[in-house]
Amino acid sequence: MNEAEIRERLDRANELLQRVLAEVSRTPSTHAIFVDAGYVYAAAGLLVTGTEDRRSFDLDAEGLIEAFIDKARTIFADSRLLRVYWYDGARRRIHTVEQQSIAELPDVKVRLGNLNANNQQKGVDSLIRTDLESLARHRAISDAALVGGDEDLVSAVEAAQGYGARVHLWGIEAGEGRNQAEPLLWEVDSQRTFDLDFCRPYVTRRPVTTYEDDTPAPPRDDVRFVGAQIAAAWLAARGRESLADLLPGHPYLPGSVDQDLLVEAERMLQYSLRGHAHLRRALRDGFWQHLQSQY
Repeated sequence: MNEAEIRERLDRANELLQRVLAEVSRTPSTHAIFVDAGYVYAAAGLLVTGTEDRRSFDLDAEGLIEAFIDKARTIFADSRLLRVYWYDGARRRIHTVEQQSIAELPDVKVRLGNLNANNQQKGVDSLIRTDLESLARHRAISDAALVGGDEDLVSAVEAAQGYGARVHLWGIEAGEGRNQAEPLLWEVDSQRTFDLDFCRPYVTRRPVTTYEDDTPAPPRDDVRFVGAQIAAAWLAARGRESLADLLPGHPYLPGSVDQDLLVEAERMLQYSLRGHAHLRRALRDGFWQHLQSQY
């Protein structure tokens, strides 16, 4: 090969490299948001209402997700959003009504781990690691905003960073101490904490209705009938598709549905069922009996 041929090949190689670099420069960077819902409920609930118990407050997940998206749009100004991943637990991995509504939001993907008898999430951390590692490996994201605090997420951070992605840890202010593991804080590329003013608009304590202690308890049949009435309203509002998702969990109701059933029944009966396990069973029996009669 003479000098002219070598020079020609080098020129072609340089031209190809310049085209590749030009294409890369035109390709926008991409980010995704990974939300550990269990952490968000516990941390935001404790910060705003003083309790981690999901049954004691409502979380405006849609509003909070939109706030996360807006914050990411500001931080990653030259990047586009791939999607938001929302990780939560559910018994038998069957979506609750609330989780269904979140899954229907644009640019949101709900991933479900199991929920054990103590309402503890199982398998969520492994889902986060799988998604983070896969997206980073395929160069689908350049930045990941991770909303969580569990030390088990360290391996997910390391896996994503190993493929060149930057991982930014987002957390919720703790009243005392920290609610994020130190090894996780050490491993990420940056940290950001959302304070009370940021979280307050999205967390609302559920009202607790009190009744006179000397009010006679309603008969079981009346409570069962109220359960059937609430089931009819629930079915009319959500449709038969939601019923098909709910039935496999019989005789158990998702926590959010069970709590809404209790609150609505107490409003209709003007009587607290909190200390009457047999009446609460009658209420659920009436609810299930009506749903099963409609299937």
